[in-house]
Amino acid sequence: MTTTHEARAIAPAVLKQLREKDDAGIARDPAVDPEGGAPLRCCLRRSQAGERIVLVSYAPLRRWAEETGTEPGAYDECGPVFIHAEECGGQTSGPGYPAEMHGARRVLRAYSSQGHILGGTLIEIPKERATEMDGALRDVFADPAVALVHVRAVEFGCFLVEVRRR
Repeated sequence: MTTTHEARAIAPAVLKQLREKDDAGIARDPAVDPEGGAPLRCCLRRSQAGERIVLVSYAPLRRWAEETGTEPGAYDECGPVFIHAEECGGQTSGPGYPAEMHGARRVLRAYSSQGHILGGTLIEIPKERATEMDGALRDVFADPAVALVHVRAVEFGCFLVEVRRR
């Protein structure tokens, strides 16, 4: 099956900025992750016990808008994301949905190329069937007005990954 979309980690240049001062304007202190399992937005995987990570405020739509010359408008929100405390050299993008970032309940928020929200889709797929997320994303991208999708956790509302057309 052809993949029409790709997951994007936070860009290395943006990560460097976030490690110095996050999108809320605060320099955050890193910590050692004692248990592992934090969803890392720098490399689209979960942390391992003992890794140095930092929880920063990140404005995904604002960063996309800066890159594309668009205005995020009222949808410019800033929220918590985990990243490695130092450069990790991990995956920056790739075809399809990163199954390791999946949880049973996710929301797919679709945005237009003008930065306007086009809608949201609640997805309830067990972790062991995470590959089914690609079909759900294909359905969202079937609308030609959709430029990008933010995948978010239902329980905390956290931004997990940005998905764009290929």
